[in-house]
Amino acid sequence: MNKTAKNENLRNIAIIAHVDHGKTTLVDAMFSQSGLFREGQEVNERLMDSMDLERERGITIAAKNCSVNWKGVRINIIDTPGHADFGGEVERALSMADGALLLVDASEGPLPQTRFVLKKTLDAGLKIIVVINKIDRKDARTEEILDEIYDLFIDLDADESQLDFPYLFAVGRDGIAQKSLEEKSENLDPLLDRIIEVIPAPSYDPEEPFQMLVSDLGYSDYLGRLAIGKISNGQTKSNDKLVCINENGEHIPLRISKLQNHQGMILKEVKLAEPGDIIVLSGIENVTIGDTICTKDSPKPLERITVDEPTVSMKFTTNISPFSGKEGKIVQSSKIRERLIKETLRNVAIQVEETESRDIFLVKGRGEFQMAILIETMRREGFELCVGRPEVIFKTENGKKLEPMEHLFIDCSEEFQGIVTEKLSTRKGKMINLVNHGTGRVRIEFSIPSRSLIGFRDEFLTDTKGTGIMNSYFSGYEAYRGDLKTRFTGSIVSDRQGSAVAYALFNLEPRGRIFIVPGDLVYEGMVFGEHNRDTDINANPCKEKKLSNMRASGRDENVILSPIKPMTLEQAINFIRDDEMVEVTPKSIRLRKTVLSAQKRYSLRPSKSKKTG
Repeated sequence: MNKTAKNENLRNIAIIAHVDHGKTTLVDAMFSQSGLFREGQEVNERLMDSMDLERERGITIAAKNCSVNWKGVRINIIDTPGHADFGGEVERALSMADGALLLVDASEGPLPQTRFVLKKTLDAGLKIIVVINKIDRKDARTEEILDEIYDLFIDLDADESQLDFPYLFAVGRDGIAQKSLEEKSENLDPLLDRIIEVIPAPSYDPEEPFQMLVSDLGYSDYLGRLAIGKISNGQTKSNDKLVCINENGEHIPLRISKLQNHQGMILKEVKLAEPGDIIVLSGIENVTIGDTICTKDSPKPLERITVDEPTVSMKFTTNISPFSGKEGKIVQSSKIRERLIKETLRNVAIQVEETESRDIFLVKGRGEFQMAILIETMRREGFELCVGRPEVIFKTENGKKLEPMEHLFIDCSEEFQGIVTEKLSTRKGKMINLVNHGTGRVRIEFSIPSRSLIGFRDEFLTDTKGTGIMNSYFSGYEAYRGDLKTRFTGSIVSDRQGSAVAYALFNLEPRGRIFIVPGDLVYEGMVFGEHNRDTDINANPCKEKKLSNMRASGRDENVILSPIKPMTLEQAINFIRDDEMVEVTPKSIRLRKTVLSAQKRYSLRPSKSKKTG
């Protein structure tokens, strides 16, 4: 295809960075300075974080589009997630871009997720502008960071043109960008000017008819399914008769009922869309990410988006506990299935498989964090469900069992180096690098199986007293490294249904850590504590003190229980064993045994464990 013409009125850029390096804050400043808001208008912080979960966690989960106008050029901005678990979002966001802004923290430097998103960008052959952000930090080491970025580009096999990247320094929060550390600036003009100079305008073939690759999907209660993507060639307008070419090569006819593009944060209807523009089409129902929309007269499919395969699977099932249906509005398996299928249409990195049971679904994705976000989103929508422990997806090649591996980066104080190294070596981790800058902190790199990291983050934070930083990215499949035990404690399981009593919980405290408080409802088979030993025990959390005619006044009346820390969804998913599940409702997170009856669990145990000494 001969792409000779360019649309100089447009620039399409993706903003890529590690989690919390300031992407969304920088976009806010670009909005403010491009004249998007009128003077005195009240504006929320972190405008692009439109999901409640994104605002709460301070991270970007879904890739989103917006635009700013600068000197007569419209700059379409795609804000991408910085977490490897949301890699599917990054890949399809890059399919709409012609260049990228790489944001790096002036103190932390390039971190694992920086490597992950940069690798995807270099593979896509996009022009990159590097922005070293937060140069006002007291611990900023700006010049060292620039050297580290060059090293990272070389390490990722960047070609000569990619290595010759332009760079700027910024304080995104204050809306300042400057060409050098000495040259002071009061606004983002140098950055916006550099985007127009360096990022190429979208190119197209003037002789080709309309073609668009669907990179994202949306939904409107008024317009139905929305297809979002960049126009590769040609023009289109409302009511045009087009076809959608799906994965199987079938041609589905469609008519555009509404044509929109991003102007600032909002979608506005347009009469005509030009080549290179990112547009939103409505009027098509059966569309999936990767499809091509083109003219009916000369249909030509574009290359589909490919994403990395999933590495983790989890079982999702209906809530079958005695408390089912009491806290959530949506409990039916058909509704859960419908919601999961809807997620696969919007998120290319998630796959759903049916199982032998109509109530159990196998959901595959990039990591347990991505799964936790999906479960938390469903929970907020009113769903009740049970989920199993995350399991890695193994492969077999030439008769050998292979498993997914992670390249793990640990940043911690020197005093914790020993305990962290010891814990990771018991989890089959191999140290591959250790750097000590003499600052009191060390950076250690490990090659470790993905399954070893499930549930390790909480343990790591406890071991490093909350000061350690841990990041990883998927490095490929390697030979299976053998069996490993990740949890050395058992569970304290309720042997009956009822309401927890302070007296009973006080007497159970010496046995381990308790998860519930007096008054909490329990049922047989519900896990309400962590046993000190590696065996499970059945206990009665509802047992009350026996009353006698001669009760000592004031003695044993007030039992003082140790305070408990409510378990988050991620902690619950990481804590459970293979024979346990997490019951998730809009109001509660409970742990339970897959088999609730104590008698049935006893009969299913291996015979040797039933022998009494």
